Amino acid sequence: MTTVNDVTEETDDLLLERQLCFALTVASRSVVGVYKPVLERLGLTHPQYLVMLALWERSPRTLKDISDALLHEPATLSPLLKRLEEAELVTRERVPGNERALAIKLTDKGAALREQATAVPGEIRERLQLSREEVAELHRAMTGLIAATQREGAHGWA
Repeated sequence: MTTVNDVTEETDDLLLERQLCFALTVASRSVVGVYKPVLERLGLTHPQYLVMLALWERSPRTLKDISDALLHEPATLSPLLKRLEEAELVTRERVPGNERALAIKLTDKGAALREQATAVPGEIRERLQLSREEVAELHRAMTGLIAATQREGAHGWA
């Protein structure tokens, strides 16, 4: 048993293998990597897929609304939306009566892509060898973790 300053492996909370942040980082990177070849067939990156999911739920949406839904800064989404517009999947227009607001709307091509995307969740479950129930359980745990980080004082950003 290794001892560092009288701390044993059993009690050392600084072991890499015990770090929540490390496990989440590796899991996130790994899961996004599983999505990559599946989404490439749709012509989407993972961040673009998330935007499209938001728009398939409701279109049009303002940039702020998408930003809030995805917990991303609008400035982070702007170049991504520009690429989606160049791919003719969305349009970006100023909201009438509010020149500061930007409305993002699916094009017919963007709306039609949803049909192809319906296969993505099942293919990801298959690649990860997870059941629908296991995915739902993981989702509940991650949603609870996200909520915990958003409670006042749990994070360094507002």
